[in-house]
Amino acid sequence: MKEEIGKRITIIRENLGMTKEAFSKELSITPQYLGQVEKGKCMLSLEKLKLLCEYTNTSADYILFGKDPNLISNTKIHLTKLTDKQIKHGCNMLKELALFLNKED
Repeated sequence: MKEEIGKRITIIRENLGMTKEAFSKELSITPQYLGQVEKGKCMLSLEKLKLLCEYTNTSADYILFGKDPNLISNTKIHLTKLTDKQIKHGCNMLKELALFLNKED
């Protein structure tokens, strides 16, 4: 579990284009400690996790469990706005993709 959390923290940092030095400074930890967190050897305290979430505008659900509640809720909103014709077209595209992928096997 620690390794997965560390990987997600690394992804967040890299997506922000930040070095370990700059990112750790924002969290008031050392770059060495951040390195250990990203490798899954150590965990952030709840205080530092909260700071990370606030600084990066990332949910704790994503960091801890890999679930992005915004992605799920946004997807649901978009799906409810689809017309019957769009849904049918999407289903046909998925069927064609499935057939194509099965031919590859």
